[in-house]
Amino acid sequence: MIDHAHDLARVREATERLLTAVSKLDNASLAEQSRLPGWSRGHVLAHLARNADALVNVLQGRPMYESAEARDADIERDAARPLDVHLADLRESAGRLQAAGDVPADWTRTVELRNGVTDSASRLPFRRWVEVDLHHVDLGIGYELEDLPDEFTLREIDFLAQRFAGHPDVPPIRVTDGTTAWHTGRGADEPEITVSGPPAELLGWLAGRRAPAALEVAGGTPPKLPAL
Repeated sequence: MIDHAHDLARVREATERLLTAVSKLDNASLAEQSRLPGWSRGHVLAHLARNADALVNVLQGRPMYESAEARDADIERDAARPLDVHLADLRESAGRLQAAGDVPADWTRTVELRNGVTDSASRLPFRRWVEVDLHHVDLGIGYELEDLPDEFTLREIDFLAQRFAGHPDVPPIRVTDGTTAWHTGRGADEPEITVSGPPAELLGWLAGRRAPAALEVAGGTPPKLPAL
């Protein structure tokens, strides 16, 4: 059972961690390359602010973004702003999302995200938590996958395993940290590959943030996973 109120609280905590870390940067460091190809740190922060507003749109029954082109243009427009403007935008957009989440609503309803993707409204706060914490790592400013809360890491591994389940380009895979196991990829009518290792490394591989070099693999080689 997804507890959206619990997840909204975790989003607040993750946002405060992000704001505290980003406030220690300067304008020059925002122009430096993030860990995401083609994006500066300013691009990452602009995306996070606009994503918060996009999720408000979803909660209030509007299209997430006007268009893919408008989404990209907004990020490009906002990326080069000074640090103080980024910080204010991040805090204010996060506040708008929290306010929208506090409005009594039917959290069991189905909502539409980008590219025709649908989900339960109750999962939107966790999706936002993913955006904030993974992109905090993407900034490359000292917050690493190993620093993510254990609850987050295990839930995101589970979410990504579900996302790749049944995918025609992903062979049957058993993913395990030695305590918990997840199954993903095509149906198990063919032999499973077992990928095992620490949770942070598993998450890094599934989320496209790390190569699988630190993982143990049995029954084959870990495939290149589709882009998220």
